[in-house]
Amino acid sequence: MTEDSRYEAVRSRDARFDGVFFLGVTTTGIYCRPSCPAVTPKRENVRFYPSAAGAQGAGFRACRRCRPDAVPGSPEWDVRADVVGRAMRMIADGVVDREGVAGLATRLGYSSRQVQRQLTAELGAGPVSLARAQRAHTARLLLQTTPLAVTEIAFASGFASVRQFNETVQEIYATTPSGLRAARRGGLGSAGPAKDAKDAKEDTPCAGVPLRLAYRGPYAARQIFDFLGLRAIPGIEEMTGTAPGRTYRRTMNLTYGTGVMEVDEVSQGTASGSHNWLEARLRLADLRDLTAAVQRVRRLFDLDADPYAVAERLGGDPALGRLLTAAPGLRSPGAAEPHELAVRAVLGQQITVGGARTLAGTLVGAYGKPLSAPDGGLTHLFPEPGSLADAPFGELGMPQSRKKTLRTVSAALADGTVTLDPGADRDKAERALLALPGIGPWTAGYIRMRALGDPDVFLPGDAGVRHGLAAVGVDVEHAERWRPWRSYALHHLWNALQPAPSASASRAGSAPTSVSTPVSTKQESA
Repeated sequence: MTEDSRYEAVRSRDARFDGVFFLGVTTTGIYCRPSCPAVTPKRENVRFYPSAAGAQGAGFRACRRCRPDAVPGSPEWDVRADVVGRAMRMIADGVVDREGVAGLATRLGYSSRQVQRQLTAELGAGPVSLARAQRAHTARLLLQTTPLAVTEIAFASGFASVRQFNETVQEIYATTPSGLRAARRGGLGSAGPAKDAKDAKEDTPCAGVPLRLAYRGPYAARQIFDFLGLRAIPGIEEMTGTAPGRTYRRTMNLTYGTGVMEVDEVSQGTASGSHNWLEARLRLADLRDLTAAVQRVRRLFDLDADPYAVAERLGGDPALGRLLTAAPGLRSPGAAEPHELAVRAVLGQQITVGGARTLAGTLVGAYGKPLSAPDGGLTHLFPEPGSLADAPFGELGMPQSRKKTLRTVSAALADGTVTLDPGADRDKAERALLALPGIGPWTAGYIRMRALGDPDVFLPGDAGVRHGLAAVGVDVEHAERWRPWRSYALHHLWNALQPAPSASASRAGSAPTSVSTPVSTKQESA
């Protein structure tokens, strides 16, 4: 985009660009999202920034009206595979807070100086400033949705000291933490009494933090909840309620403790798309995990996607146009725990979705860590890779070759041979997976699409994809036209096989919500 086209987006209050760029207004000293409802400033008084941290670094404070820190993340970071894109995914996951800039640079395979230079050149802010902006957003969230003491919030947000916390809040929001809490908007809800971190047990989540998880454009909630519901592993996942008012719940194993996410199906947004969100709640044993937990929810529900860009590319294709019209805003679900997704992909080789779900439930019951007390249907955490590397898997009714593959994949994840963290090099990870015995193109591609959030994966050997291609009347080569959004095209093909979920939608390739663990190619069972 040019600066003139950005200004046109601001003039029209175009919510499609919220999170893609920010504007600073020199006459007021504030920065906003493009869709801010305030009076449009004059062109000569506007400066554009690719990140909130860049605007903050230029001396602008956040607008209290449009809350620019609450926008969806830029879809650019999911698409890009270069060092800047990978760095942004890692920073969002809290790597800088946990490991510092040196840890980020090590994961990227660059020096700290190189990372600093590249991020500053593109975003106007280095990794410390980008992480600081994220900490400030987490602090505002806790101040306005929980009754926690300000001191607790300072450290839970990732700040090194209360003084640093106070100074950052004052600089970004032009008020004190107490003032920010007093200015909380209605409707966010209360988190209820908070537990003292010293008294909280390691695996006992604290009172929940209510969230409004923003997304841009249309959002096909029914399809993504159908998708997750059919694959919900007993013990770690459950779907409660009935459509369209379902709630997806699952356990999470985080850096500092455990957590439970709850996400409601019905969007509370407006028809215009300017303020679209999903209602969610996070209950965490340690609030220092909040940033990482939020990102896990966003990745799982693909909330940073750009459905306008997807529709522009795919909607003009005669083969897919009607599918996009039938399911606008169809998302490509990610994964809450990447290593779990890798195990699930192996379990799903050459069996139905229902069969894979049953196997995964048996595996969780045998090797997962039990919660101190059941939480509804949630009873366990998914087992860590190290605990599966030498497991006998006698409980699992599957061939010995598949058990061996399961142990091999788990060992590779445990020792770092295969890395599936949010900023992992996708090409390198796929090559490492393909080098493992028993892993073929379908399994590696499925892991790449979901665990690594790659928006441009296609699975030509998938049974459901072949059926979908036949249904729309094109061949595999036609899929090259759908780059860089082939993952979304793939979900549209799966979704095309049957317009609505049914009780019989349990076999791979028989329904749109049941085919993402399809019968795989013969190469997978080698």
